[in-house]
Amino acid sequence: MISSNLSAIFYLISGILFILALRGLSSPETSRQGNFFGILGMIIAISVTFLTVGNFSSAMNYVLLFLVIGGAIGAFIAFKIPMTAMPELVAGFHSLVGLAAVFVAISAFLNPQAFNLGSTGNIKLASLIEMSIGAAVGAITFSGSIIAFLKLRGIMSGSPITFMGQHFLNLILGIFIIVLIYFLCKTQSESFFWGMMLASFLIGVLLIIPIGGADMPVVISMLNSYSGWAAAGIGFTLENTALIITGALVGSSGAILSYIMCKGMNRSFFSVILGGFGGDTTVGKEKKKDQKPVKSGNAEDAAFLLKNASSVIIVPGYGMAVAQAQHALREMVDTLKKNDIKVSYAVHPVAGRMPGHMNVLLAEANVPYDEVFELDDINNDFANTDVAFVIGANDVTNPVAKTDPQSPIYGMPVLDVEKCKSVLFVKRSLSPGYAGVDNELFYRENTMMLFADAKKMTEDIVKNI
Repeated sequence: MISSNLSAIFYLISGILFILALRGLSSPETSRQGNFFGILGMIIAISVTFLTVGNFSSAMNYVLLFLVIGGAIGAFIAFKIPMTAMPELVAGFHSLVGLAAVFVAISAFLNPQAFNLGSTGNIKLASLIEMSIGAAVGAITFSGSIIAFLKLRGIMSGSPITFMGQHFLNLILGIFIIVLIYFLCKTQSESFFWGMMLASFLIGVLLIIPIGGADMPVVISMLNSYSGWAAAGIGFTLENTALIITGALVGSSGAILSYIMCKGMNRSFFSVILGGFGGDTTVGKEKKKDQKPVKSGNAEDAAFLLKNASSVIIVPGYGMAVAQAQHALREMVDTLKKNDIKVSYAVHPVAGRMPGHMNVLLAEANVPYDEVFELDDINNDFANTDVAFVIGANDVTNPVAKTDPQSPIYGMPVLDVEKCKSVLFVKRSLSPGYAGVDNELFYRENTMMLFADAKKMTEDIVKNI
């Protein structure tokens, strides 16, 4: 067993490592180093927590056993999960963090003596408040993450699920939870505790069901923030410094990321929470699309345009992820470079279904980091570029965001691909993106649609080049 002073020092070291991990993960070039710092910090935190317990009873042996089992399951999933399923994996992990906070809160409430919080029915007021907040946020995180997982997995419709009085009901439930926490602290009755838990689980569901697929990147980062605050609340209950530091870091960084995502979509955080955006397309829109002329081509046409270009900008999207076309795309780019063609990648902040999704896919294909540019850094280059090769992106290239005030994506910063001399758009069909908005770029004079699987089309283009 180690002393409290020594454990505090090690917890501080693990906290510093977590900060260095976040700093490293902010850039693809230092992400591996950031992951290493995060792993090292977590190993130190877990080890110190075990060493502070002192006597390793049979119960602690069970904890170690389940730690190994859980770690093995996590490692197996991480190795097997395809990159296209990464968003729902993250949502699933968030749900487990929330559930862990709920279980710890239940344990602390039913057996406060084990946590030095007082006795049953006489728990310290400060600890009870911290426990209640951690449990409520954890329950919201769990149920909300489950709904996000179901939407991302396609088990539940990605369309917003709304009904009359929904926001008013959420407000009433929020107030109800606060009232229950107040009476819980006053009476320490189990009825108020379980009622607070059930209301929190319910509001977690109601908060996420009205959010459509277009806002999923924000939902992912928002739930990440919730899981951090849940962990921090439980950290105060357990008086565990490492848990408080880790939870606060995750909570604050998730909140900042949510703000960045909302800024990238020109949407307020509250408008995302209120939901109702990102539904499926309507029949009326389908009819409207069929009436517009579309210029389509094949791999040979695309290869001709690319071979005769002096500069090309690649715009990846979720369609590239679904088709697993990043390696074929890298091969195509290498072929173009051999012909002295300048190639860059343009990544929108909300491309894909979670923050950084496209960057990870491109890194998996060993795309050099210095060739990948964010929207603000490359948007002015489209006007001086011969060909834009859009592979699976949709809403992030839609010009209607700049021209139609009635559009739900109006004001969202988009990539100015329509300014290129030619646009090659790889897509399976003319269906809209997550926002359910028809893309005007499909029908522009300088756009050639390449209707095919992204991977197969890219491979065919390489053969023709």
